[in-house]
Amino acid sequence: MSKVKIGVMSFAHMHAYGYAQALTQCAGVDFVGVADDDQARAKAAAGQFGVKAFDSYSDMLASDIQAVVVCSENVNHRRHVALAAQSGKHILCEKPLAATLHDAEAIIEIVRRSDVRLMTAFPCRFHPAYKQLKASVKSDELGKVLAIKATNQGKCPWGWFVDKSLSGGGAVMDHTVHLVDLMRDMTGSEPVRVYAEIGNRMYGKDFDDTGILTVDFADGMFATIDCSWFRPKSYPLWGNVNMEVVGTNGAANMEMYAQNVDYFSDENASHTYVYWGDDTNLALVSSFADSIRQGRNVEISGEDGMAALRVAMAAYESAKSGRAIDLRE
Repeated sequence: MSKVKIGVMSFAHMHAYGYAQALTQCAGVDFVGVADDDQARAKAAAGQFGVKAFDSYSDMLASDIQAVVVCSENVNHRRHVALAAQSGKHILCEKPLAATLHDAEAIIEIVRRSDVRLMTAFPCRFHPAYKQLKASVKSDELGKVLAIKATNQGKCPWGWFVDKSLSGGGAVMDHTVHLVDLMRDMTGSEPVRVYAEIGNRMYGKDFDDTGILTVDFADGMFATIDCSWFRPKSYPLWGNVNMEVVGTNGAANMEMYAQNVDYFSDENASHTYVYWGDDTNLALVSSFADSIRQGRNVEISGEDGMAALRVAMAAYESAKSGRAIDLRE
C-alpha cells in the first residue's frame, strides 16, 4: 500500500499535536514535516515527532507532499488553505472552517477551482459511541427524533482563542460547530432557526465564555446546545461531548469521553480523568489519507464545515439582536 505524504501547517491550535501523533501512527501515512509562522514552535514540534522542520510554508508546499493538515489560528485558515490549494495539495482543515462566513465561502471556492480535496476536521464523527447513536437514529429504533440536548463544555484554552481578531469568537465559535455537525450528520436535517443567549460571566473578559443555543431544524426537531468554557482549571477533564436524543419510541444518551480512569496524584495533589478510549484523531487522519489514496470524496466536506459555522455566526447575531435568526432568509 502506497503511503500518502502529509505535512502539518502550523501548530498554533493544540489539536495539531493530536493530529501529528495520529499521523505517526497511521499505517497509510508518511508524516513528512511541519511548517509554522513561529519557527521555534516548528522546530520543537518537528523534534517531538521526528520529522523535518521546513523553513517556510512555501518550502514545504514545494516538496513532494500530497496533503497538509491546517491547524493555524481560525483567521489564518483561508490564507493557509489558499496556499495549499494553489500548490495542488489536499487539505484537512481544523474546525471551525474559518473565522467568518465570507472566508468559509472563499475557502470552498478556492478549493473548487484548484481541484483538490478539502476535509473539515470533525473527529467526533468517528467515535464509536456517536456511531452507535447515529445507527439508532438511522434505523428508526428511537422513532422520529423530536429533540436533542447537547453539551460541549470545557476549560478556557486562553491564548489566541480569546483574541477575537484571531479566533472570530469565543466559546460559541469554538464549541458549537462540533455539535451542529453531529446533529446534521445524524438526522440528515438542516438547521433553519437559531436563538442564543451568550455571556462572559465566567471570566468577565471581552470574549464569550458561556452560551446556550436553541436550534430549530427543517424536519421539526429542535435542539439545545451548551457550548461553554466554564470548567475551572482544577476540573479533572478538559471537557465533554454529550448528547441526549429523544424520539417518539425512546431516548438515548451518549457520553463520548466516558472511557477514562480516575487518576489521583499525591505529587500534584490533583485528580484527573485519564482517557484510554478510542482514538478519533487516528480515525480522522486515516479517513483523510484513504480518500486521497482511493480518489474518493472526503467523509466531511468543506460545505459541512461551513454549515456548522453558519449556526455559530447566527448565534452571535441572535444574542446581539435579542431575536431568533432565520437561516433561510
